[in-house]
Order: sequence, then structure tokens, then C-alpha cells
Amino acid sequence: MQLAMIGLGKMGANMTRRLCRGGIEVIGYNRSSAIIEQLVKEEGMKPASSLADAIQQLSTPRIIWLMLPSGDPTETAINDIIKLLDPNDVVIDGGNSNYHDTQRRGQLLQKHNIGFIDAGTSGGVWGLENGYCLMVGGEKQYVHLIEPTLKVLAPAADRGWAHVGPVGAGHFSKMIHNGIEYGMMQAYAEGFSLLKGKPEFDLDLAQLSELWRHGSVVQSWLLDLMADFLKGDQQLENIQPFVADSGEGRWTVDEATAQGTPAPVLALALHMRFASQGSSDYGNKLLAMMRNSFGGHAIKDK
Repeated sequence: MQLAMIGLGKMGANMTRRLCRGGIEVIGYNRSSAIIEQLVKEEGMKPASSLADAIQQLSTPRIIWLMLPSGDPTETAINDIIKLLDPNDVVIDGGNSNYHDTQRRGQLLQKHNIGFIDAGTSGGVWGLENGYCLMVGGEKQYVHLIEPTLKVLAPAADRGWAHVGPVGAGHFSKMIHNGIEYGMMQAYAEGFSLLKGKPEFDLDLAQLSELWRHGSVVQSWLLDLMADFLKGDQQLENIQPFVADSGEGRWTVDEATAQGTPAPVLALALHMRFASQGSSDYGNKLLAMMRNSFGGHAIKDK
């Protein structure tokens, strides 16, 4: 089986490595040629000099897997691809696209009789070694066509991937997955901050995180990762307290609002990320001034 992988960033490159090692023929294209040369040399990937060149190297029905940033890069690629494909070819969007965009793109491709699959992809930098969790949306016939690639990318052929529904369902599932991830991370961060805030107990946070990994109801992969980095550094003095948000947490909270479904933990976890990015700085300055004005409380200057 073969496919074209368009976008060889961290995720796309490692997915290509896993596919090549699993016997899938991959034709790869990326704007930067350095990673193309590296994957050709290391994994036997077939290089492409352009999007059109990648598609021309494929036999029909052609399968094109996009691993591009959400928004304009994915939109542009799909609009370009439509002109190059034939009916019954298949486009897979494995990036973190908004599911509303995915549904719209699915309708567009359907008008050209081109199959469209949205693959919510989780696994991060560990996916190459451990496999990826794949939440797949699309028509059954097209999902069946790409099933061999899903089995190679997943942790095992019989688990870690699923056809979860029609076009849009994959990205919607991944969006909610990421919203939950925000909440879990925030809970761990707050809990361990409380542990660190009790110096009289002299708690070993590396010991506790390792302890909780075994038999505890809060064990998880996130805890595994935290236990690992706490072994080396519990103070984290050289780490800036800035936490970025990729966008999917925002979309999850937007969805909760649209549905009228309460999701206070997910919303607060997102807002705490905003706070870490400095968005609360001006508000906190106003609070300090108000407190000084009505109560005469001292203000801390920089």
C-alpha cells in the first residue's frame, strides 16, 4: 500500500517513519527539503518536489494524508489538491482542524466525488515508539481503504484506532480529547503545587508521582511523564511559567457554550493558560489599585 504524506513536521515525520517501518510506501513532500532528504536516507521514503509531484507518483485510488497546521495551510492544500485528483481518490486531514471546517471541506470534496477522512491524531512525540491514537471520521468505504495504514500507525492492529462516525466526527472527538487533557493537566499542576507548598513535610514530589503511578486512581500517562521529569528536577527554577494553548481548548469551550453544556473544569483550565500568558496582568494591576484605593493596602512596585 502507498500514500503521499504532505507536511513532514514533528508529527508528520514520525508518522512517516512508522509507516515506512510498517511496510507502507510513503511519498513525502514538505516545504523544507532537509527533512525530505533525511527521511529518504533513514527510512527509504520516496521524495516529492511538489504537491503535484507527490500525487503523480501515486497509483489509483490515490491517498493523500495531510499533516499541516489548521486553518489557511490546510485550506490552501485542499483547494490545490482538488484540481489534481480524480473521483474515488481520498484526502485525509490528520491535523487539528476545527470540525466545522472539516464538515465544510467534506461537502466540497464530495461534490467532486473525492473521499475525505478526518483523522484526529493523538500521541505527540511518543507516537513513533508507542503508536498513535486515531479517531477517524468519514464514509465507511474510504475508511476501509486506508485501514492498513491505521493499523500500522496505531499501537496495535486491533486497538488504538476506530471509525468513530461521519466526516467531522474524528476532529470533534479529538477536540474534546484535548479539552479533557487541559483539565487533567491543570488538576495535576494544582495538586503538586499544594504538595510543594507544605515545606514542613519535606515531601519528595518525584517519589509521590512515582508512587501514584501504581495502583492509584489518578494514574495516567501524564503522571508517567511528570514522574519522569521530576526525577531530574523538582524545583523547575529555569522553566518560565508560560503555557501556550493550541486552539482546541478554546474550540471545546466554544462548543460547551453552543450546546449549553456546563464544562467549568475545562473552561477554567483554558483560562488558567491565558493567565500564564500574561493576559491577566493588567486586570491584576487594576485589582491592586482598587485594593489600595479603598483600604490603603500597599502596592508592590516592580
